Amino acid sequence: MELHPKYQVVLACVLLLPALCFSQGYTYSRATYYSTPDGYGTPTGACGYGDYGRTVNYGMVAAVSGLWRDGAGCGACYQVRCKNPRLCDNDGTTVVATDYGAGDRTDFIMSPNAFKDLGRNPRASEELKKYGVVDIEYRRVPCRFAGYNVRIKIHESSKYPYYLAIVIQYVPGMSDVTAVEIYQNDRHEWRPMRRAYGAVFDIVGAPRGPLMLRLRFSGRTGWAQSTKSAIPGDWKVGASYDSQVQV
Repeated sequence: MELHPKYQVVLACVLLLPALCFSQGYTYSRATYYSTPDGYGTPTGACGYGDYGRTVNYGMVAAVSGLWRDGAGCGACYQVRCKNPRLCDNDGTTVVATDYGAGDRTDFIMSPNAFKDLGRNPRASEELKKYGVVDIEYRRVPCRFAGYNVRIKIHESSKYPYYLAIVIQYVPGMSDVTAVEIYQNDRHEWRPMRRAYGAVFDIVGAPRGPLMLRLRFSGRTGWAQSTKSAIPGDWKVGASYDSQVQV
């Protein structure tokens, strides 16, 4: 008697290919790491996060290549676990994409803290570092480390009040910011901000006064708008603000 295809899959998962079935939903790749003096990330990442990109998520961050998506992939969270059962923790680690980096068939170039977190114990982590490059599987997971609202920061290149650049520091869940607009009160209209690079959006001739924002997210229709002014009229370079925008 021939089994129905769905029962064939179940039988294979139970008897023949448990590792393969357990890994459904993951993408296979490789990962390596870069060096920093303290194990954290780098403040010069291509997303434009600055020092935030060094310490966010306890420094468990990574540079990505194919997942970069012209900067839209900045801030995305991924569960990464390596495939060496002797050395690797089954849960792996969660990293935040904070930089662009391309290696030898690697999807992730991880900070030392993140790469170390792949190991099941400190001794295993040190042995993994000697390999340099490890086989991994990964999947995107929701970001949940900084609340429920999108957070922004005034970028250091901003010049009050003539030029405004913001960094999208944190987006909860699994959506990417694809567009940002800012409201100009005196003209009663929304003006688009340009994606300058990475997670940095800017506008020349920034409107005066408290500013409202609205954002468009991947996989969703329409705009998500701040319920009140997301940026105060006397905004300061380097200041971070809760946008009041929820995904």
